[in-house]
Amino acid sequence: MARKLKSDRVLFFTTIGLVATSVVMVYSASNVVALDQYGRPSWFLVKQCVFACLGLAAMALAMHVNYRVYKLPAVLKPLLVVTLLALVGVLFLGPRINNTHRWYVVAGISLQPSELAKLATAIFAAFMLERRMDRIDSIRQTLLPIGIPLIIVIALITSQPDFGSALAVLAIVGVMMFAAGLSYRYLAGIVLCTIPLVTALVLYEPYRLRRWTAFWNPELDPRGDSFQVMQSLIAVGTGGVTGRGLSEGVQKLWYLPYAHTDFIYAVIAEELGLIGATVVLLCFCVIAWRGLRIASHAPDAFASLLALGLTVMVALQAFVNISVVLGLVPTKGIPLPFVSAGGSSLVASLFGMGMLLNISQHASAEG
Repeated sequence: MARKLKSDRVLFFTTIGLVATSVVMVYSASNVVALDQYGRPSWFLVKQCVFACLGLAAMALAMHVNYRVYKLPAVLKPLLVVTLLALVGVLFLGPRINNTHRWYVVAGISLQPSELAKLATAIFAAFMLERRMDRIDSIRQTLLPIGIPLIIVIALITSQPDFGSALAVLAIVGVMMFAAGLSYRYLAGIVLCTIPLVTALVLYEPYRLRRWTAFWNPELDPRGDSFQVMQSLIAVGTGGVTGRGLSEGVQKLWYLPYAHTDFIYAVIAEELGLIGATVVLLCFCVIAWRGLRIASHAPDAFASLLALGLTVMVALQAFVNISVVLGLVPTKGIPLPFVSAGGSSLVASLFGMGMLLNISQHASAEG
């Protein structure tokens, strides 16, 4: 009789807890603004609930699809083609929103192809690295076949422009290559090449340079480029240990920009205090712990590398988002996984968790 496969329950319930937190906090952070802009306080809540249901359905589907399916050419090649076409198409077909071309808008719903790109590049890198681990340091056989598609994806995302997502893709693949055994000299070379490139991109765009300047001296322009981080720090500071109380936050009332998306962690800190903010942070620590555990117990190299990439995808974005809210890094438009309002990020992150949970089933069954 076949053994019933079991998913990592800690990872599953931690993810569900963050999604439930998202539904509550998105409504709390957006109801007044939604009433003013759309005449309905539940405008963003309804959208978040719809995307949460779609994301949970996607997670359930991914949990029941054997992870080995993703490395089949009949699946991987169309995924890569669709991803590249979506990244190219959004530059020409996507509406210009906040001086960017990052989204397709269909029937009032925004779809962000860079979220699909994070999943696709993690799968592609795991597939390539598994087949070439014995020649990981070969430029012709490994580094170029992985690096060229990666550079194309990063260039397309940067052109939107979406600097944060481009760096996230680079970090995901970079960590996977490090885990696969890439020589330190190549890793050092990648870092040394990346630093001047990032510096040039920052200097090329005035708004990026202003963000960097505002990061180092936020008090110099508290009503200009430092406005977001200053209001965020006020929200975090006024929350104290126990917070003002759910829905009692003040900064979300037209003071804190993007309160229900990029800066929702600041609203959590203000309304639920240090206790609530710490619980959310610990949830992401648990996800990182369980994800790394799954990667270490995976039944094969593809599963191990894919689990690592998916874990980095979530943990890195959470780290960057929380760091932005706390003023530890320059402002970047990266959402808090599972919690921030936004359909593409929520669905993609939940699908990724479903893939990770499927790997955990096989790890527990074969290990």
